[in-house]
Amino acid sequence: MSVARGPRELDYQRTSWLEAALAALGSVSQEVSRSSDLSETLNEVLRMIDEGCGLRHGIVVLREPNGTDLLLSAARGLDPERTARVRYRQGEGIVGTIMEHGRAVVLDAVSSEPRFLGRLGLYEPAKPFIGIPIRSWDGPVGVLAAQPDTASDGLLDQRAEFLATVANIIGPRVRLASSAELDKIEVARERVPPRAAVSGQHAFACIVGHSPQMKLVFTQARQVAKWNTTVLIRGETGTGKELIASAIHYNSPRAAGAFVKLNCAALPENLLESELFGHERGAFTGAVASRKGRFEQADGGTLFLDEIGDVSGAFQAKLLRVLQEGELERIGGSRTLKVDVRVMAATHCDLESAVEAGRFREDLYYRLNVMPIYLPPLRHRVDDIPEIVQVLARRIGKRQGRELSVTDSAMRLLLLQNWPGNVRELENCLERAAVMSDSGVIDRDLVLLSGIEERVTSARAVTEQVDLTNPELDERERVIAALEQAGWVQAKAARLLNMTPRQIAYRIQILNIKVRQF
Repeated sequence: MSVARGPRELDYQRTSWLEAALAALGSVSQEVSRSSDLSETLNEVLRMIDEGCGLRHGIVVLREPNGTDLLLSAARGLDPERTARVRYRQGEGIVGTIMEHGRAVVLDAVSSEPRFLGRLGLYEPAKPFIGIPIRSWDGPVGVLAAQPDTASDGLLDQRAEFLATVANIIGPRVRLASSAELDKIEVARERVPPRAAVSGQHAFACIVGHSPQMKLVFTQARQVAKWNTTVLIRGETGTGKELIASAIHYNSPRAAGAFVKLNCAALPENLLESELFGHERGAFTGAVASRKGRFEQADGGTLFLDEIGDVSGAFQAKLLRVLQEGELERIGGSRTLKVDVRVMAATHCDLESAVEAGRFREDLYYRLNVMPIYLPPLRHRVDDIPEIVQVLARRIGKRQGRELSVTDSAMRLLLLQNWPGNVRELENCLERAAVMSDSGVIDRDLVLLSGIEERVTSARAVTEQVDLTNPELDERERVIAALEQAGWVQAKAARLLNMTPRQIAYRIQILNIKVRQF
């Protein structure tokens, strides 16, 4: 028989629980930022919310890397061997439903939910249940769930809000660990690359570009590939810096060694140091085993450091020593390890300005900038766009299991864009258009549906205007070109086309041309 509690006792319990929850959130934040081992971190978080806040039998279910199934990654009160064997399909049971719809589920009693599978045997049917989606910057990555001791104290909503805050804290950490896991898979695949793949996929001839700017890039890359010289690849995002680095490695004497990649901007500094230099067992909470860093993994091969301009000043000093001496120490270790690694780095940043402003070490800049290679933006090599479009169309078609073609009118529209996102933006545009094409033909209208701006003039057309008498232009292109040249003054555009203002207004209407306002 339960004993009724008075308002004062309930207020005291509520205040005590809220104080405990606040303290637990601080501990969770410290744990997530301190540990580099995700499994240890998650189990420690579940212990904290259990012992500090009365949220029992906590579980964390995460989407598997490169897949859609959900894996039980941590469970409070469950044997670790059994934990490793449990998986859910998306939409399966209450956990799969939370993941599929990205919405929390709060139950007064487990027995009230018919979708509850009870596969783990952890939860008491008469007690509440809280399940929260774990989110990152690109959507749900897992589910955090637990069972409160009771619902009779009126704190179920507060417990759900607390658990949602915990999920928000661990979400980015889970996403980073997933990215690192995918990187490890990629490193393992690249450790011993097949010679046919090396010669076929990473040859300079496979990189599209016949413009003078790209010919210079190829000449520099072929020459530097012969030596162990440090290379700094400069260029805007999406210009293919990693592609050039890969070609240099696989056409160098180190081609039989590993080509190890790391995006320096994707990890916080404490994880970045562990990823690059490795750590010894017990170096920090969660370091249950010794681990090689990327420098050791790349021994005898090449290490590619992308977005090098985004690392902190403290980390720059640690990196400089390895580049100068070829020596490093794992975190928590005392042994000095020698590594034979060729370093290539890439950045979209203005390093010279960063050096002047004191954000980037001058000595590290000179250590990296031995052989700079500048990749031109796509808008500076417009003549390469048709060939790039054909290559990208074949690649997208292969992924979709069909052949794709691009019409001439669509190609002309693609040629006249500025492409601030460069080749990556161009590929995204083509893929969106391909998704909308039932026939496999990418025409002008589908390209416009992909979201790019409708233009018939461009930066290069300021001095070289479109020939309005060109028979290859269709009527829509011709009208838009005239409007562009006339500053979108319809009467002036009509004179360029030998039309009356009424005629051009009619064509604008029937051709569904969006008139710009200035």
